[in-house]
Amino acid sequence: MTQPAVTFQIKQLEERFNTRLFERGGGRISLTAAGELVLDYAERILGLSNELDIRVAEMTGQMSGSLLVGASTTIAEFMLPPILGEFNVRYPQVRARLTVANSEAITSAVAAHTLDIGLVESQESHPSLQCEVCGDDELQVVCTPNHPLAKRGEIDARSLLAHDFIAREPGSGTREVTDDYFRACGVEPGKLKTLMELSSPEALKGVVATGLGCSIVSRASFEKERQLGSLIAIPLRPRLKRTLSLVYPKERFRSKVVLTFVEFAKAKLHELSV
Repeated sequence: MTQPAVTFQIKQLEERFNTRLFERGGGRISLTAAGELVLDYAERILGLSNELDIRVAEMTGQMSGSLLVGASTTIAEFMLPPILGEFNVRYPQVRARLTVANSEAITSAVAAHTLDIGLVESQESHPSLQCEVCGDDELQVVCTPNHPLAKRGEIDARSLLAHDFIAREPGSGTREVTDDYFRACGVEPGKLKTLMELSSPEALKGVVATGLGCSIVSRASFEKERQLGSLIAIPLRPRLKRTLSLVYPKERFRSKVVLTFVEFAKAKLHELSV
């Protein structure tokens, strides 16, 4: 819309409600208390309109519409593509859109209703979200074949203090679970010789492959490097496993598309973790 058209629509709204909906001044614009109230009702009205469209479509037996999925980086890159692909083959009228971010960002987006469902690498306890554990994933130490740790059968957390370490970024599910694991083993994460923090599992493995240090990654993300022989994986002692969870809003209408995908993804993630 052009700026004059937006101004006209705002003027019409304010005349209808006989009050100012926006505060203007200093080159900025913000909602008044009345504007906040109108926005809240408008979002609910539009949500109900969308729900009506979905309900009627479901009564006619259609499985169609949009599916807004968010996934933490490891799940999105190494687990979710075949799940989304198979779901699309079964339900070709469903348009899936995938958002990739760390677990913290995905959880926040689901809570804000900008995503229908999230798949994350931790068990969330957000008050407005339902969290269902649907599988697990083992994390292992990775390094080059000529690294000093390479010939170990298992590695305890304290042994990693003597070696340069490449970490995931704060806020990622991997970082959260590894930090908790170190603390449980009596090792303060801040004492690790952390050379860098990376937000991409692929970038992290690429840095480790240069021989710069070791890291801890998901076993699911390691298959290509294992086959190529560029990196090796060593289990931790005790083993480090994390939960894979589906998160979605507690108090909100869920379409048949979303409910079907929840059950489908749960079954597929469970198969991967067996």
